[in-house]
Amino acid sequence: MSAVTPLPPAPSATPSGSVERSVWLPLSSCAPAACVRAQTRTAGPLRRAARLAGALAVLAAGLPVALVIGRTARRGTAVARWSRLFLRALGIRVVTRRGFSCLGGSARARAVRDDDGPALLVGNHVSWLDPLVMAATLPCRPLAKAEVARWPVIRTLATGGGALFVDRDALSTLPRVVADMAAALGRGESVAAFPEGTTWCGREMGRFRPAVFQAALDAGVPVRPVALRFVEGTGECATPSTRPSFVGDDTLVASLLRIVATRDLVAEVTVFPGVRLERTAPLGLHPADARAEGQGEWSRRGAARAALARIAEAQVRTALLPESGRPALAA
Repeated sequence: MSAVTPLPPAPSATPSGSVERSVWLPLSSCAPAACVRAQTRTAGPLRRAARLAGALAVLAAGLPVALVIGRTARRGTAVARWSRLFLRALGIRVVTRRGFSCLGGSARARAVRDDDGPALLVGNHVSWLDPLVMAATLPCRPLAKAEVARWPVIRTLATGGGALFVDRDALSTLPRVVADMAAALGRGESVAAFPEGTTWCGREMGRFRPAVFQAALDAGVPVRPVALRFVEGTGECATPSTRPSFVGDDTLVASLLRIVATRDLVAEVTVFPGVRLERTAPLGLHPADARAEGQGEWSRRGAARAALARIAEAQVRTALLPESGRPALAA
């Protein structure tokens, strides 16, 4: 892919782009006041109450299941069903679409045929709902921030669902996290990660950081880009929605109340074919890779990570463009 097409900038007072706080922790320019729009259709008080009650019931029902399924072979199926049920309780419908690969100009990357084998799933990050949407679409183990492991109920659900945890404030732990991801992939389990490192409102997205892509290289599995987009309404009346976004100083309660107050909320998931680097092809998909990474084995690994990150990011961006209408596969 010769270039990455940027998304239209969000009309906000903050500058577009991200200001990096550290290697691992970028900052999104998105904020609730600037990015979250009013809902197209509002759910009534009874519907909101019913959704909250339903979500609480699904959470309660999921606790004993999370304690039992552990590392059983049926964990992925159980988590997928529970995630779909929880999303439906909140009034969110999941629609899966199929993307296509366009890797023109790439001498070392190729798309692989669709199969049921393990893959590193990488997607854009909009909301705390993203891991649930991903799990509801493709059986996988999500990569979650370490803070989640400190929330009593959520910790039990996440651990039972096979979540892997990363401490985003401690860059020194990243090699261990990547090794854990590679081990899971090697056992035949897909792993879902969000390489932007932070959330965006959905009208913009950040660049994919290459670190997590090393897990796919170590395990010898493809990278499967997945684009997530929320819309309100159906058919020609559907419009992009920023209401599920979880950005800036937003709180989980405020985000949850926005979601249950929105009618006809749809999570669109565009799944692209897996991408794999050719082992025999020359390293350095782009001349900038070699200049940026230097020479030697370490630099070649860095160039491979950077190449996969750039390809996956470009694929995801194509699905988020306003005119990227695609036929739905399943709902």
